[in-house]
Amino acid sequence: MGQLLLQGLLWAVIFLGSSVPNIESSEYNPFPGITDKKFINDCVRIHNANRSSVNPPARNMLYMTWDEGLAITARAWARHCDFQHNIYLKEVRRVHPVFSSVGENIWAGYPPSTFSVMRAMDLWVKEVNDYSYQSNACRPGKMCGHYTQVVWATSYKVGCAVQICPNGVDRTSFSDKEGAIFVCNYAEAGNVVEMLPYQNGLEECSSCEGANNQCQAKLCHDPKRDEQKSYRWTPDWDPTLATCGPCCMAILAIRPLALLLTFVAAFGVHRLYPSIFFYE
Repeated sequence: MGQLLLQGLLWAVIFLGSSVPNIESSEYNPFPGITDKKFINDCVRIHNANRSSVNPPARNMLYMTWDEGLAITARAWARHCDFQHNIYLKEVRRVHPVFSSVGENIWAGYPPSTFSVMRAMDLWVKEVNDYSYQSNACRPGKMCGHYTQVVWATSYKVGCAVQICPNGVDRTSFSDKEGAIFVCNYAEAGNVVEMLPYQNGLEECSSCEGANNQCQAKLCHDPKRDEQKSYRWTPDWDPTLATCGPCCMAILAIRPLALLLTFVAAFGVHRLYPSIFFYE
């Protein structure tokens, strides 16, 4: 009796531990993930390098740091393999659990080997040639919104993700070929209508607000504001959720508790039947 009960408990452990596929590990993506330290460092470093070297110079440019929640959002949208802006950006709390406004830049390329953080961001930043700070406008027929978002003074958090798209990237000339898409999300959002991206001034950091601000590489750095936060959150429109139905999600939710209870029960059975592991 005790042996049969223990066998049943062991089968429960096996079922709970293996019945739900690991979405993250089974997804094919040769690029670095959103927790890769070098990838994070490249994204933050290149953004700040461009922010500290604007011309004309800025006096209120905030230092930019990584945000896990924005990276989760960027990854979720990149998984759609669709070269258009996130359609949920204007829906508060559907793109971030805290920030109410989120901006976005997107790059797509073919073949996937053409991707690097530097190469993608160079394309965004080169739009400075089509932007006039004096008139705060793009040249007629040109785009410059990627550049202005990169150097938007009050955007102090960034999160990026790169995704392989085996079946192509929609709305591109390589929609039927394997490509890559790179998304960066920003908070607070930039490109506010009729606002300049930053305040011009020869004395860097002279308009930094807050007693804790320190001038770091011509950028306003506040250790408290810039501290890292963790979010146990996934957008409800992340396409990977569609691979895990209601039953699957229920198992994911109860699995930790069920495993704990199973091991407790197994321990109890062993205490009642101490010779259960011995066979003649």
